[in-house]
Amino acid sequence: MSLRNNDWRNVVRVLGKFNFQIVRQRGSHLILSDGEKFISVPRHSPIAMGTLREILLEAKVSEANFVKKL
Repeated sequence: MSLRNNDWRNVVRVLGKFNFQIVRQRGSHLILSDGEKFISVPRHSPIAMGTLREILLEAKVSEANFVKKL
């Protein structure tokens, strides 16, 4: 697997494995939190690769760990 062609459902599911939970939704964006950080995930399919990289940087999750959990 790679960072390409991931829809928002996969991203939310994998971030859930890193203890992120949906806190609220505003329009077409979900806000997830692990108790310390807040991450905004767009409800777009697929999520652009650059956007996904930024989400992972904010969440402090490496690309390799993300791909492993897919």
